[in-house]
Amino acid sequence: MSAAAAVRSAKSTVLELATTVLPAKSTAFSMIQPTGVFHLGNYLGAVKSWVDIQNQTATAFPNSNDPSVPRLLFGIADLHALTIPKDPKSLRFTRSQAVASMLATGIDPSRCIVFQQSQVPEHTQLYWLLSTVTGMGYLNRMTQWKSKAQLDESTSLTDASESALSKLHLGLFAYPCLQAADILLYKSTYVPVGEDQSQHLELTRHICATFNKKYPGADKKPIFPEPKTIFAPFKKISSLRDPSKKMSKSDPDQTACIYIPDSPARIQKAIRRAVTDSQQGPITYDPVTRQGIANLLEMASGILQTTPQQVLKDIAPKDHKELKDGVAQIIAEGLAPVRTEYERLMKDLDYVDDVARRGSLRAREIAAITMAEVNRAVGLN
Repeated sequence: MSAAAAVRSAKSTVLELATTVLPAKSTAFSMIQPTGVFHLGNYLGAVKSWVDIQNQTATAFPNSNDPSVPRLLFGIADLHALTIPKDPKSLRFTRSQAVASMLATGIDPSRCIVFQQSQVPEHTQLYWLLSTVTGMGYLNRMTQWKSKAQLDESTSLTDASESALSKLHLGLFAYPCLQAADILLYKSTYVPVGEDQSQHLELTRHICATFNKKYPGADKKPIFPEPKTIFAPFKKISSLRDPSKKMSKSDPDQTACIYIPDSPARIQKAIRRAVTDSQQGPITYDPVTRQGIANLLEMASGILQTTPQQVLKDIAPKDHKELKDGVAQIIAEGLAPVRTEYERLMKDLDYVDDVARRGSLRAREIAAITMAEVNRAVGLN
């Protein structure tokens, strides 16, 4: 089967997504860091799930003015970005790129609240209050601060060297508490995330339960609902040059990434350079022993919302070259409308920034109500 025919065939086989239609009056919340234009891992591992939730919600609740419509908030985590110092001018631009990427991939600001974390000061207000009920032991067990601080996962504050501790800033160590504040501020009931965030959601639920027990709200009812996790239905996307690692913009080899506005020619070049394996014989999908091939098939399956096995069946490649050509075409065709919209939006950054400004005002209206309730509970009001 030709690559073009494979594209047409695979499009007809749609995988039922792991997400379900949100209940009436529920709230879904998630954020992404402002690292600039999205790469394929950002898109398939996070934002595409947001778009799917948005579209499923629009189908289930066609009247957007219905008060029972689930509330959807998708933000840019620019405060979290500061755990690793950034150039101010660069941060402002990459934040706009991230908002443009969200809109280009299909996030509709008339259906969702698109906002910037830093423009809602209640995030940091709630963060401080939650930090007063969060045990150091829980934060010490978190793995991401160790990874970003380039420490072994088994390291703890008690056995880290003085040199290592001097390089560890409080913001990096304590940011999971801010992440919990992000989620709880909007009384979020569902949080779509990748598997690498599961530990943070567990901590958020612990903080939620601790705060509710210590500071009950009016009529002794808990202030915060316990947020449930929605995992992205597709596996994390790996580096094209090293399938054992996650796709990352910090990779020194830029052909290790595919970005949503990439041209078909650049996509084809990156896929052709992708590491696969030297096994002879039939191409098979095996995430354990054939990571490179599995990664390519998972990329294509994420674009088409089908299974990697179905993509392999439809392309039916005789060799690695045919597999790469088929996958490159699927990705290039799938990203074409996203690329066109992103390019349009980047020529109109005033509109992009206005979407974020208006969304931040809407988010702050919700946040202010929550903080008034929280401040009454803790005795500040």
